[in-house]
Amino acid sequence: MIETSALRCGYGKKEVLKGISLRIRQGEMAGVLGPNGSGKTTLLLALTGVVRSTSGTVRVAGEEIRDRKPNWIARQIASVPQRAEISFGFKCLSLVLMGRYPYMQGWGDYSPQDMEAALTAMEETRSTHLAHRMINEVSGGEAQIVVIARALAQQTPILLLDEATSNLDVARKLEVFDLLSEKNRKGMTLVCVMHDLNLAALYCPRLIFLKHGQVALDGPTEDIFNDRNLSEVYDTEIRVGAHPVTGSPQAHFVPRGRSRVTAGSLGPG
Repeated sequence: MIETSALRCGYGKKEVLKGISLRIRQGEMAGVLGPNGSGKTTLLLALTGVVRSTSGTVRVAGEEIRDRKPNWIARQIASVPQRAEISFGFKCLSLVLMGRYPYMQGWGDYSPQDMEAALTAMEETRSTHLAHRMINEVSGGEAQIVVIARALAQQTPILLLDEATSNLDVARKLEVFDLLSEKNRKGMTLVCVMHDLNLAALYCPRLIFLKHGQVALDGPTEDIFNDRNLSEVYDTEIRVGAHPVTGSPQAHFVPRGRSRVTAGSLGPG
């Protein structure tokens, strides 16, 4: 579905990705993690052709991305940025309808199918009540939910998310990832750039860790999400334990200079 081979790219003279080779299979839900500056956002931009490679290849559905027109790419991949810079006062529904532009002919109006797709996406994200409010008059979290709805209205087989829930409260983060997991079960391929290790481990069966523009770790979450690997990637002490309900591995950060707390030192007595 998505394949990169020896991918190198960056900005001007600064090379960010240094030979990335990955294969995301159809129907996977993969989390991309790593320290600041490791190349996570640049990888997503390269997958959509926004950042051009200096060498190597990016293929989507078997096609080299640099050879395809933007409209073709937009029918294959929808993206949710970390922060959507929206300076104009569109109604939220109008913004969601923009996800339908790859299917429009010329300057024609939106079709009934476009409107249905947009309203369905707003229902799925529980943002229908925002439909007729101006996007610049809602909260940052509400605006981000609307941007997620726009991507879902695009109805692409691939969805890329760059820290898409970073400014949402805990309940809304879980709602969004529950919805994304449901989409994944129905066949959508998802690549989610995340900083929240524990959220990634809860929802993503596969994790890809970048460091210094290269793949540091890649594999099933239950295999690579452990003390040693995380501590090496983030250069800080991390301990991993099981989630009390799901059993998923969860990371616990050890403050530097803090002595280990033993079981006997907890509580009175």
